[in-house]
Order: sequence, then structure tokens, then C-alpha cells
Amino acid sequence: MRTFENRFEKIGFLFYMSSEKHSWFKTWFDTPYYHTLYCNRNNNEAEAFIENIISYLQPDPGSKFWDLACGKGRHSLTLSKYGYQVVGTDLSEQNIEYASQFENDHLQFYKLDMRSPFRTNYFDYVFNLFTSFGYFEKKTDDIKVFTSVYNSLKPGGTFLFDYINGTKAIKNLVKREEKEINGIRFCITKEYIKGRVHKNIDIRDGEKELHFSESVKLFTRDELMEYAKKVGFSCEKTFGNYQLDGFDEQSSDRLILLFEKK
Repeated sequence: MRTFENRFEKIGFLFYMSSEKHSWFKTWFDTPYYHTLYCNRNNNEAEAFIENIISYLQPDPGSKFWDLACGKGRHSLTLSKYGYQVVGTDLSEQNIEYASQFENDHLQFYKLDMRSPFRTNYFDYVFNLFTSFGYFEKKTDDIKVFTSVYNSLKPGGTFLFDYINGTKAIKNLVKREEKEINGIRFCITKEYIKGRVHKNIDIRDGEKELHFSESVKLFTRDELMEYAKKVGFSCEKTFGNYQLDGFDEQSSDRLILLFEKK
């Protein structure tokens, strides 16, 4: 049976919500069209990456993991199959409702704003995967995320941060594309302005026409290192893809950083 503290976490410690009613990620992530558009993010990909990183990290049996911004829980579920204690959190109520069907004795899900404090000195590992960051306009909000992660980890704990490589993303930016998925038409336009990729998504679903947007900051490795050092992390390793090859700013698809809480 869950404690009062756990029930409180399930509701979500969302004290930022009232001041950001119109933030794009609060509506877009909670619509089924988001998951339709990004349906190529499949479980096989998630399982392969988790297998590679677990092989590299060699966590102790029973280690505690926090999957921060877990979406529908594909990485959390894969981690739990290794027997670790896993908690997944996400801002989207619909994501958490979906993921909760997979809960068991060592896998739980909670609705939570990623800037919120969560379980101090509790986790051995925190994973933030597949560019689940960079949404906020203010640098202070980014720092709050890193601070929350740092405080949630035990001394010696590891923070795995997986982000798109901004340098390559800008070079290969597709300014306009159209696609049809499951009978739904998507028209997507992108532009790079002042360090952020702004994406407009126009949708036609039968007679319905809808519009959503995304705005994600493209960080350099040095910028992320600045955030990490500010809260007390040290950087142990940098990878450039899900096969854990070395990072090259010009050619790598991903910017994957391993931080340690000293």
C-alpha cells in the first residue's frame, strides 16, 4: 500500500503550473497526435540503448532509477525488466495514465514537473532521455532541473543526460515536411531563431484542423557542463550515439553526458 508521501507524489508537486498555463509542452505532450507523429520511437530502440548503457554502467542489483520525463514509460519498463527499482515521472497526465498499467512491485509512475524537488538522496541513477529537456525560456528553470536531479541522487550517483547534438541538427534542419500517418496529415515547418528550434505542426484529421508548436533550445556541450558544474556535478563521459561511440560535434547524432554527484 502506498504511503501518504507516495500518494502526494502521484498527484504531482506542480507549483509551476499556474504561471505557465500557455506553455506549449503542457498541451502538445498531452494530445494523442504527439504520439502519432513520433510513433517511430519504438520499444526496440529503447531496449537497445538501455542494454548498452546498463552494460557500460554495471549497476548493482536493486539499484534505484529515476526515469525523468519518462513519456509513456518505454525506458522505465525496459529498466524494470533488469530487476532494478524504477520510478518514472512525466508532466503529461495521459502519459502517466498509460504508463501506470505496467506498474508492479519495482516500477511506479507519477505525474511531476521536472523542476520540482523529488526524493532527496534516494536514487542511484537518474536518466533523462531522448531530448526531454530544453523546453523552458528561462535559464533559471533549466538550473532547477539540474538541481532537482542532483539533490535526488545519493552521493556517488549518476545522471545520464541524452540530448540532440545541436550543431548537427542545425546543419541538417528540414524547414518543411509533410507526412501522413494513420490517415492523419501533418505539415511541419521549422526555423532556428536565437538558439532555439521552433516547430509549427498543422494537423488535418478528417474534418478537424489543429495547430500545435514546439520550441526547444539547442545546447552546446559547454552550456550543459556549465549547468552541471553549477549544481555540483562532474562530467565522467561523453557519447555521440546510442551505441556509445565517442562524441564528435560535427557528426554525432546525440550528445549523451554522464555526470556524477560527488
